[in-house]
Amino acid sequence: MSKLTSKLTQEEVAFYKKNGYFLYEKQVFSPEKLAELTELFEDQLKQKGSKLSDELDTPHFREERLLQFLLADEVLDLVEPIIGPNIGLWSSHFICKDPFIGRATPWHEDSAYWKGRVSNFDNIITIWLAIDNSTKENGCMQVIPGTHSNGFSEYEKVDGAKNLFATQIKNMDTSTAVHFELQRGQCSLHDSRIIHGADPNKSEFRRCGYTMRYFSTDTKVYADKNPNFKVWLARGKDLAGNSYANV
Repeated sequence: MSKLTSKLTQEEVAFYKKNGYFLYEKQVFSPEKLAELTELFEDQLKQKGSKLSDELDTPHFREERLLQFLLADEVLDLVEPIIGPNIGLWSSHFICKDPFIGRATPWHEDSAYWKGRVSNFDNIITIWLAIDNSTKENGCMQVIPGTHSNGFSEYEKVDGAKNLFATQIKNMDTSTAVHFELQRGQCSLHDSRIIHGADPNKSEFRRCGYTMRYFSTDTKVYADKNPNFKVWLARGKDLAGNSYANV
C-alpha cells in the first residue's frame, strides 16, 4: 500500500490514535460486492436454527467465501495505515439486532473478552461494516472516546435475556458517548480496548453489521489459549511465530 492507495489521511489516522475510533463515511465495497456479502449473511441467518441472530460468531469458519471480503484490499487499505503492513485476520462476527426485540449490547471492551489469548492489544482493530443502515433508533454502536488506553475495566452482571452479554462495565459515565450512525456500506473503525455498547433495537428496522477484526502480526496468538480457533495472514509477513490457516 502506498500513500496514494491509503484510504485514510494522516489527519484521520491521528484522530483514530487519539480517540480510539474513526467513522469512514464512504462505501467500502462496490455495490456488487456489498450485495454478494449481504446474500452470504442472509444465508447464514437462515442456517442459524434456534440461535438468536445476534450470535453469528466467526461465520468465515463455516463459509469460506467470506474470506474474499475479509482479506480484500478495500478493507486492508483501511487497516494498514493504523496498525502497519503486517496484518493478521483475528475474527469476524455478524451482529444482527432484529426489529423491536434486538437486545442491548452492554458497555464493554473487546479486549476484556480476549484477555490471555494474545500477547497485547495495542494494535487490534475492528472494522464494523453496516449491512443495514445503523441509527440511534435501531441501536447503533456507541463509544466513549479516548477510553482505549487501558482495556480492562471492572465488570458486573446484567440480565442475559435483555443483553448480548451477561456482564457490563461498572459505574459507566456515558455523557460523552458518540453514536456511530452509518449508512449501508459505510463502516466504523475502533480499537479493541475502547469502551463501547449499543441500545436495544426498539424500531421496526433491522440493524445488521459485519465486524472484521485484525491484528498486527507482532502480536502473539497463544495457540493453547485458542483451541479450535484459526487466524489468517491477511497481508505482509508474520513477526511473532504465529500459525495461520492460509500459510
